[in-house]
Amino acid sequence: MSKFGASQSTLRKEDTRFLTGTGNYIADDVPEGAAVMVFFRAPVAHGVITTLDVTDARAAEGVLGVYTAADLAGKLINSIDFDLLPLPGGGKGAAPVRPMLADGRVRFAGEAVAAVVATSRQAGLDALDLIDFAVDDLPVHVATAVGGEAIHAEAPGNLAFDWHYGDAAATEAAFANAAHTVSLDLVDNRIICNAMEPRGCWARMEDGRLHHAVNGQGVWGAKGALAKKLGMNPEDVRVTTPDVGGGFGMKAFDYPEQFLVCHAARELGVAVQWISERGEAMLTDNGGRDLVTLAEAAFNADSKLVAFRIHSTCNLGAYNSTFAQHIQSSLALNVVSGIYDVQVGYFAVKGVYTNTVPVDAYRGAGRPEAIYVIERLMDYSAKVLGVDPLTLRRKSFIPAEKFPYKTFSGVTYDVGNFERLLRKAEDEADLAGFAARKAASAAEGKRRGIGLSYYIESILGGMEETTKIEFAEDGMVNVYVGTQSNGQGHETAFAQILHSAAGIPFDKIRYIQGDSDLIASGGGTGGSRSLTMQGNSINETAKIVIDKFRPLAEEELEVAAADLVFEDGAFAVAGTDRRVTLMALAEEARRREMIDLLTTEHEFTVTARSFPYGAHFAEVEVDPETGVTRCVKYTVVDDFGVLMNPMIVAGQVHGGVAQGIGQAITEQTVYDGQGQLLSGTFMDYAMPRADDIPFIPFSVELTPSTTNPMGLKGCGEAGTVGALAAVTNAALDAVWEVGVTHVDMPLTPSRMWGWLDAAARQAAE
Repeated sequence: MSKFGASQSTLRKEDTRFLTGTGNYIADDVPEGAAVMVFFRAPVAHGVITTLDVTDARAAEGVLGVYTAADLAGKLINSIDFDLLPLPGGGKGAAPVRPMLADGRVRFAGEAVAAVVATSRQAGLDALDLIDFAVDDLPVHVATAVGGEAIHAEAPGNLAFDWHYGDAAATEAAFANAAHTVSLDLVDNRIICNAMEPRGCWARMEDGRLHHAVNGQGVWGAKGALAKKLGMNPEDVRVTTPDVGGGFGMKAFDYPEQFLVCHAARELGVAVQWISERGEAMLTDNGGRDLVTLAEAAFNADSKLVAFRIHSTCNLGAYNSTFAQHIQSSLALNVVSGIYDVQVGYFAVKGVYTNTVPVDAYRGAGRPEAIYVIERLMDYSAKVLGVDPLTLRRKSFIPAEKFPYKTFSGVTYDVGNFERLLRKAEDEADLAGFAARKAASAAEGKRRGIGLSYYIESILGGMEETTKIEFAEDGMVNVYVGTQSNGQGHETAFAQILHSAAGIPFDKIRYIQGDSDLIASGGGTGGSRSLTMQGNSINETAKIVIDKFRPLAEEELEVAAADLVFEDGAFAVAGTDRRVTLMALAEEARRREMIDLLTTEHEFTVTARSFPYGAHFAEVEVDPETGVTRCVKYTVVDDFGVLMNPMIVAGQVHGGVAQGIGQAITEQTVYDGQGQLLSGTFMDYAMPRADDIPFIPFSVELTPSTTNPMGLKGCGEAGTVGALAAVTNAALDAVWEVGVTHVDMPLTPSRMWGWLDAAARQAAE
């Protein structure tokens, strides 16, 4: 695939409007004169509502409507749907109602209790001050552990689910017979997504239909949910999504604000908007990660991994979110054994409710968490056993000759050559020069460490995707897609695929997304699925377009089918210079009113998932005097199969690594014992800054996937999947020699200094 459009670093088409301020984000998209919705949110984390009087608020100047749970009865179903985790032996996880507006009880600080619609934001905020609210406090449970006052009657002890996979007896036997065993306790800290653009939405009635606009990650799920909760026919609901300034999983879910804005717009007969402020976003956006784990490994006398055992407890927050029960269980399971040839294991997860904001998918959705566990465990085991960490991993690699390989989890890795990629990563990271770099850091009073994370991840989401290709009257070719760009560069990459497949001029391709009226169905964006699913769908739809135009080309060129070839966007008579372009044929079809040729819609299904993998080497410096830990060198070598646009891929990797470094070193969501968020501003929540991220060389060692026609694997989340363990392993390596044998994320100065101080005190005893 060498012609223009495929595997080339074409500049992103969408960046011109983004960089010149002409992007159309949700706040730009709001209809002129739209009313504003604001929310009265629970000031406490847990309690029974004893007073909720909105009489004065309803009478306030500029107020158009006020809504409480009681006002929704018979008009809007006051609950948000979610997926439940199937449990071993039957049954599913707990399913307490998650109300859109608190009904009789509040369960986390920031939960929506009442909604006010007013002619201006200020009028709405003034009305909030008039709401009379009182609550009888209940005990608050914030620990990621079973126990505490029950938040839901359906979950005694706050246990949402108790799930496991694997043979416990066989695993116990393997550990009993192992030459070496290692155990490690780990904390995967909670983070706040903090997308550049906060959540927002608006709604209005248009000719008897509801039009809902939201800056989400797909329109069809929202369309179905709105129709169900509002009691409307799906054909009477239109959902659109404009440009989106970052999603990362957090914008893929249903939130109360969306339903309430739509209900108010329908009831009041006016356009209604809600745009989150940053503080509101930090308080109410679904969190990510948040689990504690005991990880154990068993090795034979040659230090090959023969079994593993993992027990995790994950925090769901106060309610089930859309995919929350699956994230740390069934999704993490896909890659829990990593890139290792091990068939004996036991993976157990308990999910618990706490009086905190709900938790769901964040960039990687279970795969960063799983890889963090196995790669921290392998690196730590190498130190305990006195084996070089690369050598220890190599002893347990899945050999190249074993592919396709069915893992412990029952999934099949299609292709892989882990040894070949690691050799390249060693060279790219200049492992041979590490000793000199470590000595240079020591000369400046710093301790330098190096860490490896060898990750593999699974593409997630629906296996099918829809494409519509339309030759427009203005000479452009519209490509309608079922995915949703949140800034990844879809507009460019998908145009490259269509240009490569059908030869349509790059500047004649118009990309259209995010409108449920314009394409029959779509899976949205999430789980690194977009390029693999949508890219193959575009490629296959283009083939159908070419076949549809073939009879017209035969007629125009006066040639038999056997003598007609298609190449470089044109049909040609084999062995001659006689040709007619697809674009010219489209114009001829329009002239002849052959309308069926001008639009082609097709849903394509990918038969199996693909598995990107790669090696991340991080180097960190620790200042023993202050505990400041900095990532000073970072190298990535990935296998993403066939690349459509290497520059865009590199950008995706850089962004993912930056988010991983942020979680590993600076970011942490903190609640006090009463469930109050203490890290609700950027003064308290330490997002990584530019000078926290080193230059990140990116290279590839590619093996095309065999699970889809184009050989694609996906890349959107891989950077984060690999980064967490790489940075933390490097930090432990930096301080291991002075007696620190355990570190956890985040590697903040106070925590690192504390570990160093404790080690020094112990050494002095």
